[in-house]
Amino acid sequence: MDSSRFLKCLSNISTKPLHVLDASKSYSKYIPLDLSANSAQFSSFYFSSSEKLGNYIGTFIKMHKAFAAYGGYLEKRTIYKRSTHFNTLNLDNSERNIHLGIDFWCPVNTAVYTPLKATVHSFCNNSNYGDYGPTIILKHTLFEFEFYTLYGHLSLSSIKHLKVGQVFKAGDQIGSLGSMGENGDYPPHLHFQIIKNLQGWVGDYPGVCNIKDLSFFKSNCPDPNLLLKINCSVKDKI
Repeated sequence: MDSSRFLKCLSNISTKPLHVLDASKSYSKYIPLDLSANSAQFSSFYFSSSEKLGNYIGTFIKMHKAFAAYGGYLEKRTIYKRSTHFNTLNLDNSERNIHLGIDFWCPVNTAVYTPLKATVHSFCNNSNYGDYGPTIILKHTLFEFEFYTLYGHLSLSSIKHLKVGQVFKAGDQIGSLGSMGENGDYPPHLHFQIIKNLQGWVGDYPGVCNIKDLSFFKSNCPDPNLLLKINCSVKDKI
């Protein structure tokens, strides 16, 4: 798949913003949130527990009278240090700490939608500490391109009756956000990621990479903002 043509395809799918949360909520009701290691708006103190992080994010959203907070594409984060899961795949012990999707922080049970027509490729409860929890991967075919979108940190009920090959129309609800007890131990949020090549993964795909592999993953998992067109561009943090 030609990378430049694929990026252009993503950008040209719609001239209007697309949504993975309630489409009636304008992106003007979303507030950017920087959780990177060098964030000026954030203290690493809040990473010491999910409750503290959740209280911080909830207060941040209320303070800005927002529907949701969002951000995180290519952010280098310290939160992943709390779980060994992020380094189990690395033979050289390099730290996986660069985030490959956009996070949308909002209350538990918030509905999640597909922005495009899709079929269910796979799903799984990735239940490791610090992992995605319930996860859905959808397959999309547009123009000559086949690609995937991943939705992580969902509720267990989101995958209870799901079937591989199930068809969703653009705008259909596919699930809802899970609680800390079922979503990998995070404050409720959606991890949304675009993937060109799943590389054989089923129900899961890395959402965090190390600096050594960044070039590949940046190409294979392009900025979701190309598709969603959020009204504040997400900048590379690397």
